[in-house]
Amino acid sequence: MQKLFLGIGTFLAGLGVILGAFGAHGLKKLVGLETVSTYQTGVQYQMYHAFALLIVGMLYERLNNSLLNYAGALFIAGIVLFSGSLYLLASLKAMNKVGLSGVGIITPIGGLFFIAGWVLLLVAVLKK
Repeated sequence: MQKLFLGIGTFLAGLGVILGAFGAHGLKKLVGLETVSTYQTGVQYQMYHAFALLIVGMLYERLNNSLLNYAGALFIAGIVLFSGSLYLLASLKAMNKVGLSGVGIITPIGGLFFIAGWVLLLVAVLKK
């Protein structure tokens, strides 16, 4: 699992840089500033939690605790749900699609996954 979390964390951080560059340069031409801000929030949280995955991967060798597996999985799920839903919302606005604004309900669920991941990471560290 150590290599998996390190690999996924590295990939998601690199992807975050690419998505951030698109948001800063390309997306501004397609949508308003409010949507760009929403998109950038997704990028920020993706980057924070990509680094969290790297931390989990690095701690795995020292702690080798099953809670780290769950924390890493929750960070991944949080990125998909939280950041992914914000990217989807920005994409829908860019394409002038309406009727799928209910996608926004997924965002706070992703946020809860992030919080749970951090709690499990804390417990894993304190358990040592």
